[in-house]
Amino acid sequence: MEDQFTTIKKDIQLIIDNMAIKNFSEASIKLIEVSDDLDDMMDATDDVFVLREISKYQVLLNHLQIKMSTKE
Repeated sequence: MEDQFTTIKKDIQLIIDNMAIKNFSEASIKLIEVSDDLDDMMDATDDVFVLREISKYQVLLNHLQIKMSTKE
């Protein structure tokens, strides 16, 4: 599970990097992929710690989505 969180962190950084260079289409695609990955992780666990971590990333993705929707 720790490897998955490492990948999620890298993917979120990629989203932020794409937003910074105004590549919103690529950022949006990656955001959807990461969101789907988090949903899959949520479905596969009942560990409260893991669920808490997943929810933190979901909140961050929601904020990034809002930021993208106001910039596009």
